[in-house]
Amino acid sequence: MPDSQDALDSLVEKRSIDVVPDAERHGTAFSQFTLWLGANLQITAVVTGALAVVFGAAAFWAIIALLIGNLLGGAVMALHSAQGPRLGLPQMISSRAQFGVRGAIVPLLLVIVMYVGFFASGSVLAGQAVGELTHLGDTTGIVLFALVTAVAAAVGYRLIHTLGRIAGVVCALAFVYLGIRLLDRTDLATLLHDRTFDFPLFLLAVSLSASWQLAFGPYVADYSRYLPRATSAKATFSWTLAGTVLGSQWSMTFGALAAAAAGHAFVGHEVTYIVGLGGGAALITSLLYFVIALGKLTINVLNTYGGFMSMVTSVSGFRGRATLSPRGRAAYIAGIMVAGTAVALLGKNSFLSSFKDFLLFLLTFFTPWSAINLVDYYAIAKERYDIPALSDPNGRYGAWRWKALSTYALGVLAQLPFLSTAFYTGPFVAPLGGADISWLIGLAVPAAVYWLLAHRDTAHVPDRMILAPEPTPGRPRVTESG
Repeated sequence: MPDSQDALDSLVEKRSIDVVPDAERHGTAFSQFTLWLGANLQITAVVTGALAVVFGAAAFWAIIALLIGNLLGGAVMALHSAQGPRLGLPQMISSRAQFGVRGAIVPLLLVIVMYVGFFASGSVLAGQAVGELTHLGDTTGIVLFALVTAVAAAVGYRLIHTLGRIAGVVCALAFVYLGIRLLDRTDLATLLHDRTFDFPLFLLAVSLSASWQLAFGPYVADYSRYLPRATSAKATFSWTLAGTVLGSQWSMTFGALAAAAAGHAFVGHEVTYIVGLGGGAALITSLLYFVIALGKLTINVLNTYGGFMSMVTSVSGFRGRATLSPRGRAAYIAGIMVAGTAVALLGKNSFLSSFKDFLLFLLTFFTPWSAINLVDYYAIAKERYDIPALSDPNGRYGAWRWKALSTYALGVLAQLPFLSTAFYTGPFVAPLGGADISWLIGLAVPAAVYWLLAHRDTAHVPDRMILAPEPTPGRPRVTESG
């Protein structure tokens, strides 16, 4: 019994938003490839790719547009991932260096909404699979799936990476099989025959895949922060980019082809249609439902864990605590689970159209944050942060940093004239033929404005990375990094 208890204790994560000490670092940059490959080989990515075709794009151009969006958004996402080994902190904690210890709560609140939304959308699709697998129906399937997700998120970092490795292998095999079955039913040349180019629909497909990648930005470093500090930033960036682009493009291409082949039969029956490709044998059908649930479990655990981290970061900015008891951890995770499950149950019947608008809406708020964070980290601070000061509202970074906050607001507002959703369309959308380029504006404008406002104001930037509290006069520094 003691041995099994020790094994359990070693598996359950003890850290929350506090810095990971060098003695607890482990793994290699390749772990980012397996995690993000597994996280993207799943049903929601398939639906994202299908959306481009469902909303009118030809499959040929949809696949190209999805690749462009995955590469562009994935590069931004991977730049965030490279911060993890250097800082040893969850992604949104580093936002305090730009927005202030308390000011970081502004983008954080929107990040939490994102996690709840992605938890809900994933639970809708996984709930269909679990409901079919257990014969208990969608509603019970959603609830069961949410409970398993919460337990896995509570265990934490090691289990998350283990799930990614397992899902990467299992889901890859399943997608190869499904791809073969799809091409047995229809001719690939026929699916790609239509070369009609519609620029607004092309940009919509780019935006869908770019938003998919950019939405990982606020938590991607959470899963690289345990890597040894000496891990190459180039390696972390490259393996993250390779895993997320390969996994997402694979899934989205399959989704685009499936939607092109199925037509209206796909809409509203995404899970049953994909499982139906398996051939109808009971064992194959059950295995495919299991694969769908496993793929969604991996990404939903990421969303739950990220939501927990963001909530703790928000609260700690005002309470000043960086550690958390197991009971507190469970309470935060339960809150994410309950909120996400409620949204899933309320919105399960209008999933497809709601999910598209949700993705594009999120993009409006995360591109300015990404631009500010990356410009500050790579171009202004040049990877030099005072880690202890990120928890002190009276320290180097202060409580509120108005240059970043005002730039963030400007970045959001600058996108509105170019934004096209079901509930709002900006005045510049029609002159552009209906194309939505808001996410490009959301990256370029805040990046340029923040650079102009902040690149000369570097009094708060230390001359090196500070990992431990500054010593009192006459005493040596405890730990520092060059």
